Amino acid sequence: MDFLKKKPGLFVLGVLGGVLAAILAVAGNPGNMALCIACFIRDIAGGMKLHTAPIVQYIRPEIAGIVLGAFVLSLVTREYRSQAGSSPAIRFVLGFAMMTGALVFLGCPLRMVLRMSAGDLNAYVALIGFVLGVGTGALLLKKGFSLGRTYDTRPASGAVLPVALAVLFILSVTAAGLFAFSAERPGSMHAPAALALVCGLAFGALAQRSRMCFAGSVRDILLMKDFTLICVIGGVFVAMLVYNIANGSFQLGFAGQPVAHTEHLWNILGMYVVGLAAVLAGGCPLRQLILAGQGSSDAAMTCIGMLVGAACAHNFQLASSADGTTSGGRVVCVAMIVLLLVIAAACSRRAKN
Repeated sequence: MDFLKKKPGLFVLGVLGGVLAAILAVAGNPGNMALCIACFIRDIAGGMKLHTAPIVQYIRPEIAGIVLGAFVLSLVTREYRSQAGSSPAIRFVLGFAMMTGALVFLGCPLRMVLRMSAGDLNAYVALIGFVLGVGTGALLLKKGFSLGRTYDTRPASGAVLPVALAVLFILSVTAAGLFAFSAERPGSMHAPAALALVCGLAFGALAQRSRMCFAGSVRDILLMKDFTLICVIGGVFVAMLVYNIANGSFQLGFAGQPVAHTEHLWNILGMYVVGLAAVLAGGCPLRQLILAGQGSSDAAMTCIGMLVGAACAHNFQLASSADGTTSGGRVVCVAMIVLLLVIAAACSRRAKN
């Protein structure tokens, strides 16, 4: 198993993750959105009627699968550890910020890479903002930023989110009348529920095993010149690039990309917010799901912040669309940058001293 901890093994795990994303794309998930943490949490918020945007409402089984996959594998490998107590309220805000930034760009870091593999040059522009955001976060870490230590809690505490998502999935297929489901556009495009759950379980297990984190991989390069984690991301990119070329869905350019806009400044700033918030929170949106599956109640609080952020983004017209950004979205994006810097200043060791 040592092979899976080294760069070639991590690349293979990334390729397998990309294959799972390709399977979901073939099975019916939206174009360039085969697997997007931010978009799928947004759809779940709509499905739960936390927002009423009719085209993005669906209980995505992939999210439950990812958390449960990480949960089961961490139990098997004895990596499950129920912990909490590291600034939960701040982590909620960081999750909220990650979601609003992602919905200004229209995708999480995972979808950014999937869009890049399909030739979407807007995603390459957004990558600039993401790297700058992670770089800012890395600099703040060097200056002493910390959310404090975590504490061990009862094992059942860390299992709350995995169990809740399992119940949500079961209700979505057995009592569908409780939820809202889109009749058109992205929310209506999805793989069969059973296949989506299985792919989510497998992806969650792979991400848990490989420690997949888009922010962490860039942070390690900037802080330690360590290219180990980026190998996982490279594997995902290569697998999806091959799929897109073989499928004829590779389209190099800015215009006409699925569920994307060409406002470059806001693509950069939206992903800057995601990158900065992810480093401060200790992981990108995908990594937060994995950590929550491993027993972290702090990561679960970040995930709840993302869910609330998704609901607010659509209730208050902050989310972008293929037509571009909104005035509210632009204001909130800038406000989130200021808020994150304030949080960083307040939580630095120098400030405490």
